[in-house]
Amino acid sequence: MLQRRLRKTVYDRLAQIPAVGLIGPRQCGKTTLARSMEGEYFDLEQPEDRLRLDVRWNELVAGDELIVLDEAQTGPEVFPRLRGAIDAERKRNGRFLILGSVSPSLMRDVSESLAGRLSLVELTPLQLAEVQPRSADDLWLHGGFPDGGILDPSAYPRWQIDFVRLLAQRDLPAIGLSARPGVTERLLRMLAAWHGQPLNASRLAQSLGVSSPTVTSYIDVLEGAFLVRRLPAYRTNSRKRLVRTPRCYVRDSGIVHALLGVRDLEGLLNAPWVGASFEGFVIEQILGVLSRIDPTSVPYHFRTSDQYEVDLVVDRGDELWAIEVKLTSRPTGDDMARLDKTADMISATRRFLVTRQPEVVEAASRVACSLEWLLSWLEQNAGRA
Repeated sequence: MLQRRLRKTVYDRLAQIPAVGLIGPRQCGKTTLARSMEGEYFDLEQPEDRLRLDVRWNELVAGDELIVLDEAQTGPEVFPRLRGAIDAERKRNGRFLILGSVSPSLMRDVSESLAGRLSLVELTPLQLAEVQPRSADDLWLHGGFPDGGILDPSAYPRWQIDFVRLLAQRDLPAIGLSARPGVTERLLRMLAAWHGQPLNASRLAQSLGVSSPTVTSYIDVLEGAFLVRRLPAYRTNSRKRLVRTPRCYVRDSGIVHALLGVRDLEGLLNAPWVGASFEGFVIEQILGVLSRIDPTSVPYHFRTSDQYEVDLVVDRGDELWAIEVKLTSRPTGDDMARLDKTADMISATRRFLVTRQPEVVEAASRVACSLEWLLSWLEQNAGRA
């Protein structure tokens, strides 16, 4: 079984607080990780597990074993009971591990019942460090879902197509996406085609035959289900006119490629949008690491009306990072000079140019590097207080 990097984080949080909420998309490995932690497991989507939990509640909360509640947003009645059990013995830590794949539903129940009693951590699909010695290109093509092809390439792209279809038919309607399944699938294909571009809800609405607020509400649900990411624009007192529209990404690269008909790496490299795909993949890998080791970091993008841009701006409070992604193995001095010029507009304290070159060129706060090098650097440096 693959060892997930988040496992230690979950154990550390459980040692400090009574309950931990493990969130993330369906099929990313939450249940596998939770079952490996040797607790008493309950799937709240299953009526028999709900009954078993209800009947054994007093016995369980009096015991020392970790209680694991999967798909907790489907059993909201359990949250007041959790609050009561925690408040009865506030000094007991590490009692409950709560899993959820729908952020808004879970967050509503958490905020109403467990505020100050629970720590949230996000499990992403597999990260590069978790699948090595497989190559970054394998992960880029197939995406990080364990069953989606990174471990068994024959599963791709059928798994992604089936996954999206099942979400559209069952899971997304259950959490508030009122569109017909066919409309939801069309929207996801359109978002894949516009991957990394400024979000234009009006154009999407026109294509789908619905209103712009309706499309926005659909994307809210997709974001809450960890399928898409809206990267907000960074605001600064620049004299230049800024693009203030968020960029929208489909978070898993394998889903992007499957929805757009890519079957292999050669087909991906020949696609006209390959640069945007690589950009989104790199951003998700970086943010996946940061969400684990430095969850206070806030991500943005930055772009001026005359097309000076930074793909990823990371606000760490005391530092501001400018990260530009370029699909090339031969970056030039002009690439770094343009990044520096744009980074100066936001007073970035560190600048990273991420390409496919194996060599690292580092000078003070400026680095040109590969994704592998940057992820390793983040593991060693970003989590420091």
